[in-house]
Amino acid sequence: MTNEKVIAGLQTIVTELAQQADGHAIQSRIFASEGFSKLAEKYAEHAAEERGYVDKCIDRLLDLGCDVKLEAKREAPVCKDPVDWLKYDLQVSIDGLAWLKELTEAVREDYTTFDILKEYYQDEEEDMYWGQAQLELIECIGKQNWLLQQL
Repeated sequence: MTNEKVIAGLQTIVTELAQQADGHAIQSRIFASEGFSKLAEKYAEHAAEERGYVDKCIDRLLDLGCDVKLEAKREAPVCKDPVDWLKYDLQVSIDGLAWLKELTEAVREDYTTFDILKEYYQDEEEDMYWGQAQLELIECIGKQNWLLQQL
């Protein structure tokens, strides 16, 4: 029932999403140190959500009788400027959703995996919309006014 593409996809999520969670945790601490408490809280919560999806994918791989790997992670950017981070993080969501949609389609008949990926997709889509809305708000009210809202 489960093919190699699905197994590889779940492992990719484990590796890449763990990296994203680490990045969001680091950004949360950076934003907190700069006084942007709302952004710090947002990204700390986001990191915790991502770790939850990593756990679900690990559990699913184990349920399927697969080995889970602790793979090397590539370096990712860290930004002091919240707007630069938003732009980067939005692009990660856009690219990730395109890939995740393809993987989700590949597991349509594996209902358990499908449900996990569908839930993750919906969460990522919500994050993408939030990022887009924030950038539109910055465009509308200006960066300094937006930053004041993040204190």
